[in-house]
Amino acid sequence: MSSPSTVHSTFVIERSYPAKPDRVFAAFADPAKKRQWFATSENHDLEEFSSDFKVGGAERARYRFNANSPFPGVELTSDGTYQDIVPHRRIVTASNMAMAGHIFSSSLVTIELLPTAEGTDLICTHQGAFFENSDGPERREGGWRKLLDSLDKYLAAK
Repeated sequence: MSSPSTVHSTFVIERSYPAKPDRVFAAFADPAKKRQWFATSENHDLEEFSSDFKVGGAERARYRFNANSPFPGVELTSDGTYQDIVPHRRIVTASNMAMAGHIFSSSLVTIELLPTAEGTDLICTHQGAFFENSDGPERREGGWRKLLDSLDKYLAAK
């Protein structure tokens, strides 16, 4: 039997933030706020970011890799749809990522926010299907860890 063309993976990342759930939720819900911590990187230039934060609403990010990356000039897109939103508690998105127009992964991401005496515990559960020429589960988890570090810095600065 040949090797499968799809790799399935689930990972969970837990973080604690010294901010109340409404502030953490707002960092995801408000497109201008989310753009600040979610859509920027030293490896790519942001060309488009939009978010219609409601169940059934779309989120789109379009980047162009720059000279700091192994793929200078190549376009990367992420197109998602909000599947479920419970204010200050849960956000679920389904999305596809593509490089140079080729979809290489599909994901379901659940963000859970739990109030604590110190602020908020965040649980990020990523369920992914990675296709040929994808970044793979390890790199995706590393990417989410960097994003959640960026969220921490954003919350601390505001």
